Amino acid sequence: MTAAEMTREKEMEKKTIGEYVSEDYRVARVFEKYGIDFCCGGGVALSAACREKELEPATVTREIEEARKEPIDRGENYQAWTLSFLADYIVNTHHSWLNGNTGQIAAYARKIAEVHGERHPEAIEIATLFEKMATDMTGHLREEEDVLFPAIKRIDAAGKGRGIPETEDREAIKASLETLHRQHEEIGDSVHRIRHLSRDYAIPEDVCNTFALTYRRLREFEDDLHKHVHLENNILFPKAAQI
Repeated sequence: MTAAEMTREKEMEKKTIGEYVSEDYRVARVFEKYGIDFCCGGGVALSAACREKELEPATVTREIEEARKEPIDRGENYQAWTLSFLADYIVNTHHSWLNGNTGQIAAYARKIAEVHGERHPEAIEIATLFEKMATDMTGHLREEEDVLFPAIKRIDAAGKGRGIPETEDREAIKASLETLHRQHEEIGDSVHRIRHLSRDYAIPEDVCNTFALTYRRLREFEDDLHKHVHLENNILFPKAAQI
C-alpha cells in the first residue's frame, strides 16, 4: 500500500460523510450515486458507510477525488457564507419549497392510499408516514424561523461589533439544536422507510397517473430534504454550536 493510499484509508476511518460534504459539496453526487445518506445519517464514517453498502472503498475514494477536480460553483460554497446569510437561504429556498409542496404531496399520498391501498398496502403506510412527517415539519420549521435563526442572527451581528451577545440567545440556540437534531433523525428515519416501502420509488404497472406522480413528488421531497438537512446538520448547526 502506497503512502497516499494509507493516508486515504486513515481519513476514511475517522472523517464522517457529513464532513466530506461540508468541506466540498461536489462530493455529494458520489454519495447520492451509491445511496449513502449525507444529511440525517451524515455522522457515520465513510469506511463504515462503505461496509454497510458493501462498496469497494478504493472505488468510492477515487470518485470523490474526481468530483473534487470539477469546476467549483461559487454559489454552492456554503462554508464561506455567514451564518445569517445561510439561515436566510435555508428559509427562502428550502422552507419555501416545503411550505409550497408538502400539503399537496400529502393529499396525493392519501388519494393513492384510498384508491390503490387494497392492491398496494404499502401506499397506506406511506401516506400515514408522510402525513405525520408533514405535521411534524410544521413545528420544526417554526422553531427554526421563530427561535433558532433569529438568535443566530443576533449573535452573528454581535460578533461583527454590533453589540454583546445575549445569554438568552446562547441558551435558546443550545436548546433548539438539541431538539432539531433529534427531529432530523426522526424525519430521516421516515424518509428511509418510505423509500424502502416504495422500493426506491419504483412505479407498479397497475396504477394510475396520480400514483406515478405521487412517487415522483416523494422523490423530489427527499432530494430537497437531503440538501436542506445537510446545510443544517453539517454546516449551520456545528457553527452555531461553536458560538
